[in-house]
Amino acid sequence: MRLLGSGAKDVELLVLRHQLAVLPRHAGRPKLEPADRVLLAALSRLLPRERWSSFFVTPTTLLRWQRELIADRWTYPPKRLGRPPIPDTTRELILRPARDNPLWGHRRIQGELSRSGITVSAATVRAVLRQGDIPPAPQRARDTWSSFLRAQASGLLACDFFPWTPRSVDVSMRCSSLRWSHAGCTFSV
Repeated sequence: MRLLGSGAKDVELLVLRHQLAVLPRHAGRPKLEPADRVLLAALSRLLPRERWSSFFVTPTTLLRWQRELIADRWTYPPKRLGRPPIPDTTRELILRPARDNPLWGHRRIQGELSRSGITVSAATVRAVLRQGDIPPAPQRARDTWSSFLRAQASGLLACDFFPWTPRSVDVSMRCSSLRWSHAGCTFSV
């Protein structure tokens, strides 16, 4: 829908008048507002390309503005890339058994979650454990005597070994519940 003759001149006059209205707003290079770009792009569609020299922007810029107008009309909201994030409740359900059971690996945790109706892949469990700074199961399961005593310190207050005979040993323990237990062991030589 291009105008020829006097119609083209009228559009060209509109373009020039609008440019004159824009130029006093700016010193130096004009900074166009989005409404200015829309108007100039729409008016450029009405003029033949030979008359585009009357614009103070290049024909490439006008074509880009026209493409942006069309793209804005047909643009859909952007889709999120990648997998959806894991809910915090599921993340906590993965981390809690890993902390409580150092011998459980990512496959065992994934199996326990699937038994309770939570569908999570083993790779996701492994990634969540890595993000939670929990090492793999063989590294977590390295219990030393000092780590065992530290873990049992609240329940175990004292433990003594009393040798009675060369073939028997009595073990006396005092627990946090203040109960005494007595166990005897006999060794055969």
